[in-house]
Amino acid sequence: MKSMNVIMKVFIVFTALSGCFSVLFGAWLAHAGQQIIEVDKVRLITAHHYQVIHTLALLVVIIAYRAKTSRSLFISATLFIFGILLFSGSLYLKTYTGISSLGSFAPFGGIALALGWLSLAFLGKEKS
Repeated sequence: MKSMNVIMKVFIVFTALSGCFSVLFGAWLAHAGQQIIEVDKVRLITAHHYQVIHTLALLVVIIAYRAKTSRSLFISATLFIFGILLFSGSLYLKTYTGISSLGSFAPFGGIALALGWLSLAFLGKEKS
């Protein structure tokens, strides 16, 4: 149980950092980001949009987990974190480094995000 508490603390720190980065990156994108080429701007806006939505979803899942320990909630939180890192992270890195192969991680991130949402469907099957 102690290791679970440590993991949840890491999840909370990740959520806070992701939320902070989302705000700062959104501000940068709205101002300095106007100078980048359109295809890169669209990719960054998509990455940012998915990061914001899933950071908020992650926060809700963590709050729910703290209220009631649940395997489905834990799995969902884990998948949201991997999804944010793989989807948004790979698109950010692809744009800033120019390494196009980094974009190949985005579909795996998208699948992780989708599975994170799907895992919430199993909340109803868990015993109270």
